[in-house]
Amino acid sequence: MEIYQAVILGILQGLTEFLPVSSSGHLVLGQLFFGITESVLAFDISVHMGTLGAVFVVYFYDIRAMVSAVFACAGRIVRGKPAAVRSDKNLKLALFILGGSVPTALLGMFLKNFEEVMFTSSLLVGAMMLVTGTILWISRKFYQTELTGKGLDLKRSLIIGAGQGLAVIPGISRAGTTIACGMFCGLDRHTAARFSFLLSIPAILGAQLISIKGYTEQGAGIDAAMIYGTLVAFVTGLIALKILIRLVHAGKFHLFAPYCWLVGTVVLLSSIY
Repeated sequence: MEIYQAVILGILQGLTEFLPVSSSGHLVLGQLFFGITESVLAFDISVHMGTLGAVFVVYFYDIRAMVSAVFACAGRIVRGKPAAVRSDKNLKLALFILGGSVPTALLGMFLKNFEEVMFTSSLLVGAMMLVTGTILWISRKFYQTELTGKGLDLKRSLIIGAGQGLAVIPGISRAGTTIACGMFCGLDRHTAARFSFLLSIPAILGAQLISIKGYTEQGAGIDAAMIYGTLVAFVTGLIALKILIRLVHAGKFHLFAPYCWLVGTVVLLSSIY
């Protein structure tokens, strides 16, 4: 992969990771456009790590509060004191993220068996883009405010985590699916978006660990294209994340549906004809 291709794909990843239009689907289409046929899973994971960095920046205080709550809880248990899980909202959030990561991991491991097909089929990407657009359009009926929305619990965390697992399929937007699942479960749009992005942390980190194992087994390394692509993905991802948060809070999340339908239709027609 040439450096200029990596930069363009990094921009594509950064812009589409948080906008509900499927970053993996756009990456596949971008790679097919450039004629990149060799395995690029390592590059895909790396640029995802770049956008994950944007999550750490935007949600730094939430992440720090959860980490502090977990260590405080562990300390109380070591000292033989009861841990007040129910009264600590940050600890509860950490547990919900852990719970939501379980179905994500299970579905991810299952779908990994089909990655050679999923990441090389533009027909699949087009079809799944249509599905993403439909999910986004339906979500407009489920907008809740902080006053009318329900609270996050383990059951809702598991459902959202399952939605994140299905987003392994290129064309299915991770952000779009998880935020929509949260709203379908009755969460207000602010809570749904916040949980969606925090839930992405263990998923992307887990995928990166698996990728690192692949580097070791195959003798692969990090090249300049991967570095440039990742840095560009971080910067553009930071911009896109802030834009999406504003759009979700403004109740305009579903406006990305026509774009997904348009791209999906064009890709399908191009694949068929």
